[in-house]
Amino acid sequence: MKQALYDLNLLFLAYSVLVNGFYLLLMVLSAWTVRRYSRTSALTGYEGVFDTSFYKPVSVIVPAHNEEATIVHTVRSALAVRYPELEVVAVNDGSTDGTLERLVDAFNLVPCPGAVFSDIPCKEIRGLYESLSHPGLRVVDKEQGGKADALNAGINASTFPLVCNIDADSIIDARSMVHITRPFLEDHRVVAVGGVVMPANGCDIVDGVVTKVRVAKNILARFQTIEYLRAFLFGRIGWSRLNALMIVSGAFAIFRRTALVETGGYRTDTVGEDMELVLRMHRVFADKKKPYRIMFLPDPICWTQAPEDMRSLGKQRRRWQRGLADSLVKNRQLCLNPRYGGVGLIGFPFFVLCELLSPVVESVGYLTIIAAIALRAIDWQMGLAITACAVLLGVINSMCALLLEAKSFQKYPGTRDTLVLSGHAVLEGFGYRQLHSYWRCMGLVDYLRKQTSWGQPARKAF
Repeated sequence: MKQALYDLNLLFLAYSVLVNGFYLLLMVLSAWTVRRYSRTSALTGYEGVFDTSFYKPVSVIVPAHNEEATIVHTVRSALAVRYPELEVVAVNDGSTDGTLERLVDAFNLVPCPGAVFSDIPCKEIRGLYESLSHPGLRVVDKEQGGKADALNAGINASTFPLVCNIDADSIIDARSMVHITRPFLEDHRVVAVGGVVMPANGCDIVDGVVTKVRVAKNILARFQTIEYLRAFLFGRIGWSRLNALMIVSGAFAIFRRTALVETGGYRTDTVGEDMELVLRMHRVFADKKKPYRIMFLPDPICWTQAPEDMRSLGKQRRRWQRGLADSLVKNRQLCLNPRYGGVGLIGFPFFVLCELLSPVVESVGYLTIIAAIALRAIDWQMGLAITACAVLLGVINSMCALLLEAKSFQKYPGTRDTLVLSGHAVLEGFGYRQLHSYWRCMGLVDYLRKQTSWGQPARKAF
């Protein structure tokens, strides 16, 4: 028994070193990619797109179910985006609160005749509205079918070749659209591009526009800021560089409309509709032997509300873990299949071992250390050293993400903000990370119990 506990502790240590070591390699690759990307962006000067005819029109889809607290701000931010030709399609997914009424009052909506494409199946459309004060805005009112179904309805109602999806509690930076559409102009193979999503908590927001970026006062929101920086600024940059990107965030992503239709749109039987769609795109285009690229860019940014209480955050992370498990299972054909290149041989196995199973390994690892010390399979000094090593590796990754952000895009330009986030990058390993692992474990339990509800997150007015 003691020998088994001893061996398990060594395995836990080896797992931590392996996972965090791979993340550090991704960070190095990401830093090199960001440096190269910054140089090319400075040379090309894509803000000049407004003075040319070289752009692709964009439809921005905003799905909303019971989002009366934030929907007006979100739509205003979408309408304020600087882009030559853009339409906003808000989809009221059977809301039972005042979501539709808020939209009607704020944007002077009136019913309009017209048909909606039926390229992708969705619930019944109850009505269409257009704005008398904002010509680029249309609202679709439909029977409730869930977020994925609302997105499909929005795709059907869109008329432009590029489709940008954002959440109803999100705000697009006014200059981001011109950057996130850039790959579609440069490469005809690009079918999807993801941007950065960051917490809006603490930021100054006026008329749907972020006027000043600040670190949140809420400690949970600060921990989430560290997570978002770590996930986006070197996680997804690295995977994109390896051509093995597994997800573009549903809170801010842009697609070729034809690619969405060809793939079949969003599945309505999963809570991880954004990741599942990207994995299915990899399968569909690779199986058809069509050249394609799915990319991530580090400078287009969208601001979103992060949960500020334990209950809401726990529900969100359990839902995310369920979505991860469901997406991987539904697209298991990718795993270790050389037909799918880096996604099948590197990305998929890594996500299974280091994202899907990591909360289980971490939780069991900490419990094993306690049991080993209690049964004297190891002394407390060794147990402390193993725990410290696992925590320290995570802190190093978080600090590297902060350093990359400070040296590149400076989304949090203030020195005080950087110092505050650095302190939370250290504190994250002492309680929050372990709690996060527990929530993710419970998400796996929810998946095994076949829990399918999406759940309505709590919203606050911006």
